[in-house]
Amino acid sequence: MSRPVETRWQAHGRMTVVEQRLFDPAAWDAVESRLRRDEHGLVAAVAQQWDTGEVLMVAWMDAEALRRTLSTGRATYWSRSRQEYWVKGETSGHRQHVRSVRLDCDGDAVLLAVDQVGAACHTGDRTCFDADVLLDLPSDGDPA
Repeated sequence: MSRPVETRWQAHGRMTVVEQRLFDPAAWDAVESRLRRDEHGLVAAVAQQWDTGEVLMVAWMDAEALRRTLSTGRATYWSRSRQEYWVKGETSGHRQHVRSVRLDCDGDAVLLAVDQVGAACHTGDRTCFDADVLLDLPSDGDPA
C-alpha cells in the first residue's frame, strides 16, 4: 500500500500548481504534541470530499488512529461504542482514500480530505448531513 501524499494547490492565474509530499514519520512527535485531546483522549475528525468540499461525516480519532491514517492513507477512526479502531470501508466497502489531513489551529480537530467510495454515512446515505436541514437560507438572502 502506498503512503499518503499531502497535496497543496495554489492558483496562479489560470494555472494551478500542485505540490505533493509524503507524510514524514519523523514528524510524528511534533504532530502528536499539538493534539489537544478531550477527556477520553480523542479529537473530532471531519471527513470532506476532496474535490467538491462536501462534508461527509464526523468521527473520532485518538493519536493512534491519526498515526495509522497518516501512515496508510486509509481513514482510521476510534469507535467510542465498540472501543476499537475501524478503517472506513473495511467491512462495507465504502472506503475513504485520504488525500490530505489538516490539524486545526487549536489542535482539537482534524480535517480529512478524502476520496469517498460509496456512502459515507452508516445509514447508507452519501453524507451524514443531508437528513435534517435546520436552516437553509437562499444564496441571495440576507439573514438579518
